[in-house]
Amino acid sequence: MRGFFSLKTVDEVRDLQAEHFAALRVGMETVPAAEALGRVLGEEVRTPGPVPHFSRSMVDGYAVRAADTAGASQGLPAYLEIVGTVEMGRPAEFAIEPGQCAVVPTGGMLPVGSDAAAMIEHTELLGETTVELAKAVSPGQGVMTEGEDLPAGALCLSPGLRLRAGDLALLATIGVTEVCVYRRPVVAILSTGDEVVPPGATPGPAEVRDANGVALAAMVTEAGGEPRFCGIVRDVEGSLEQAARAAFEGADALIISGGSSVGERDLAKQVLHNLGEPGVLVHGVSLKPGKPTIIGLAGGKPVFGLPGHPLSAMVSFHCLVRPILRRLGGELELREPSLTARLTRKVPSESGRTELVRVRLIGSSTGPLAEPLFGKSAGLTSLTAAHGFVEVPLGVEGLDADAEVRVILL
Repeated sequence: MRGFFSLKTVDEVRDLQAEHFAALRVGMETVPAAEALGRVLGEEVRTPGPVPHFSRSMVDGYAVRAADTAGASQGLPAYLEIVGTVEMGRPAEFAIEPGQCAVVPTGGMLPVGSDAAAMIEHTELLGETTVELAKAVSPGQGVMTEGEDLPAGALCLSPGLRLRAGDLALLATIGVTEVCVYRRPVVAILSTGDEVVPPGATPGPAEVRDANGVALAAMVTEAGGEPRFCGIVRDVEGSLEQAARAAFEGADALIISGGSSVGERDLAKQVLHNLGEPGVLVHGVSLKPGKPTIIGLAGGKPVFGLPGHPLSAMVSFHCLVRPILRRLGGELELREPSLTARLTRKVPSESGRTELVRVRLIGSSTGPLAEPLFGKSAGLTSLTAAHGFVEVPLGVEGLDADAEVRVILL
């Protein structure tokens, strides 16, 4: 199995992902809602009752009937009788009649008969029972009515959503203390190479420390997975296959870093192909950096072979592996944060491949500027200095200086 398969374009790889990987999912589990930050929701959540469950004031001031304030102004104020005070956390046990109002704090329950709240800044107290109102309010102004945010039984959170802090706040508001979420996909990671040593070791004259194992584990975590680093394996086919099978056994996906090209000691493709049907689907992508990338499927589990150069491995992961892992973990909307900027200089590129160019963002009076950062695939400084990527599409021979581009943020 020496040599690349016919190179796939990035779009062709994404089509294969949609065909072979889109429906793959890990199992689900129930966790405390307060601990579900970053987890992917497995089932829909509906409100057991209206939100909010009582009408409340959104300002400090007076609960009023809006009709009683019509036309009120500084020159012609309205005068209302104060008939009570609403206390926080207690129901308003009196009603508002025409010409009346009640003192109400922010969050306080609206008395029956009131339909708006006047801000205290627009009022003046006259004696103990009369308030002067110098500004009219409309029905619903300054208040939130029962069910205004969500009616009872409404769908408030959908499956496939990666939960954020605001989502957890909503769950707490409606009294949901446990949620069904997808498991974090367990991703086994193997580093390969006779020259690779652990980060804590002192490398010999021709050895390098393993940056890929650390970087890929971190990127798996960022993608919502649970990384499981399974060590460094030498470039010996039997040893690599044995280690790959052992790592793959208890995992939901496998990444082999290094050995993905076409040299005599590049064994990752054959090892991954041997793990199960249908085997390797992609070997070689028209992507710079990241050409020697392997993508396969073995017994319903994704397998990947990434380049040994750290920059290439990380770009390949971000572009090609990350979407599969996020889908595997149940996520449906795979939007990447991005912004529009203008290039500070021309970006050369070769037609016939997609190129991901690292850029550093610079503020300016006319908006964000994207400064291209160039470096070889064996180096990391251009990535550590980068704020994001600019994609130069297949068939485009470079981008001009001052061109407007979409920066995919890291």
